[in-house]
Amino acid sequence: MTIINGHTSVFGILGEPVRHVRTPQALNALFDERNYNGVLVPIEVSPGDGLAKAVASLKASRNWGGFLVTVPHKTAVAEYCDRLSSRAKVAGAVNVVRREADGSLTGDHLDGVGFVGGLRLSRIDPAGCKAFLAGAGGAASAIAFALAEAGVTQLTIVNRSIEKATQIATRIALDFPQVVIATQGQLAGHNLVINGTSLGLSESDPLPIDATELEAGMLVAEVVMSPEITPLLREAAARGCQIHPGVRMLEGQLQAIFSFLTARDAIL
Repeated sequence: MTIINGHTSVFGILGEPVRHVRTPQALNALFDERNYNGVLVPIEVSPGDGLAKAVASLKASRNWGGFLVTVPHKTAVAEYCDRLSSRAKVAGAVNVVRREADGSLTGDHLDGVGFVGGLRLSRIDPAGCKAFLAGAGGAASAIAFALAEAGVTQLTIVNRSIEKATQIATRIALDFPQVVIATQGQLAGHNLVINGTSLGLSESDPLPIDATELEAGMLVAEVVMSPEITPLLREAAARGCQIHPGVRMLEGQLQAIFSFLTARDAIL
């Protein structure tokens, strides 16, 4: 186990709430495995002025290596970065930020990488799938692009704000014209169904999709990591669907997070 000392690189995960996060356990275990002198801690930060103050203070700390970002900050944090990866620019959001030696901040978005990686770790190939994605926020937009890149043939993006869904669909169409994209539709005809929203963090949340449309044989996947089996996944399993918990997304991107955060000065 790493002993925290004056040489330890400190990282955080910013969110509200942070009680559900599972990344600290996983990344700290990887730090130990790799003999890397670092520690990741959860930090609960309110949106708006709270987030601005938190980023400013962390940026000023020279032993601060960077931070991960969870709901509801993924979109807002992008404006505080000095540079963004191409993935983050496309998504308009970030989920990981590295503090460089000169104090500047570099942002990337690895949720899509992690989601597809998690599918593949479970021996599920998204190529050729017809995917239905609920949500158009930072995580969902990154997943949408990763799915298109991975070779899905059809992608339906449904969101409360159809304008946001349309913006993502338009950007994907430019880079992946071979993918059939829609912003309205039913679950019928899709074999991969994804909750890309934060609905499910609380047992009282409504389901992100109409569960009566689920059909046996569909693969239903989550981005919510805690609880591991969300109400949506319970309902899907009861209806004969294959389920894919949100923690698989973390497993799929863990190595990418480690490589990104520990590569200070590797400007993108």
